[in-house]
Amino acid sequence: MTYIDPNLVFAWQAAHSIARGSPAPVHDRGGFRVDTHSEKETKRWVFPELCEGLREIANEVVAPRHYLKLCGSDEELRSALPARWQIQPANYFMTTAATLDTKPLPDGYRMELHRAGPVARACVIAPDGAVAANGSAAEAADVFIYDRIETAQEHRRKGLGIAVMAALGAARKSLASTQLLVATEDGRGLYANLGWAVLAPFAAATIPDN
Repeated sequence: MTYIDPNLVFAWQAAHSIARGSPAPVHDRGGFRVDTHSEKETKRWVFPELCEGLREIANEVVAPRHYLKLCGSDEELRSALPARWQIQPANYFMTTAATLDTKPLPDGYRMELHRAGPVARACVIAPDGAVAANGSAAEAADVFIYDRIETAQEHRRKGLGIAVMAALGAARKSLASTQLLVATEDGRGLYANLGWAVLAPFAAATIPDN
């Protein structure tokens, strides 16, 4: 079992909600609930650790598009869930103290950076005008989170994702803010090469649509 500071998890979720324009998280039975009400997600709960509150919610909820997330392993989360819940692909809570240097983009590519309050969005435009890579970040409660860093398949292996991360990082107002992100299994290795470290596995489960 990996311990992670609940205040850090709450701060991450608060910034994540800001980045995505979702409602702010509220405390709920040992976890943090976001009443998302989006097309793909009705509600989510994020738990810093396994607890009775998570088990209680897992037993109560029977509808799809509700997500339970745990700073812990898939096995830990599975142990607390009725059979109707389905474990989702693994993710990882990561942090770094490193600052990425901004490097020139390949010929023909250009970076666009937009700020709206605490949210920054970076976008790399390809020579043909298509979006080659993009991502966003949000700063709140002493954390700076990176979200949805994506590079189009045909533009990969050119350092564009790193360029997006660097551009977003340069938009930080407070260098004292803890940098956080949630990475996929594929992204984990890429971020590790950039100086990021895993704080905890981040398991998730939902009830499938029938």
